[in-house]
Amino acid sequence: MMNVNVICVGKLKEPYLRDGCAEYIKRLGAYARVNIIEIAEEKCGDNPSDLQIKNVIEKEGSRILSKIPKGSTVIPLCIEGREYSSPDFSAALERVSMEYSALTFIIGGSFGLSDEVKALGKIKLSFGKMTLPHQLARMVLLEQVYRAFSISANSKYHK
Repeated sequence: MMNVNVICVGKLKEPYLRDGCAEYIKRLGAYARVNIIEIAEEKCGDNPSDLQIKNVIEKEGSRILSKIPKGSTVIPLCIEGREYSSPDFSAALERVSMEYSALTFIIGGSFGLSDEVKALGKIKLSFGKMTLPHQLARMVLLEQVYRAFSISANSKYHK
């Protein structure tokens, strides 16, 4: 069975997001073992300088790097990533699962991911040019991973 790790900056604050994520984690249980790894969000003021933003990204990046399981393929969510249709995303996950027994998706904080984290990406994933709150991105990611596994299993979920 595939291991799916999601390393994300920050905790889910809203009950509807916690409930939605829990539902997709439960559904994914038929296909994979899911491990959510939350790392602390670095704090900075309301109007941070470029240097402060860079420091936040680097500190969060170091925490992320320390949590990536050995031997897993890294898939960061970033604006530079590729946009996939759901069937294409499913096929991409199938391809990497031939080489690796674990997928590690990475969702950065408010300012994104460090270049070092992005450089580890076997696949870089983008949900489009619109910015999503990183907490909502977690639920969207879990749904899309569930959809990808459902497509691979020829289930009726994907229409």
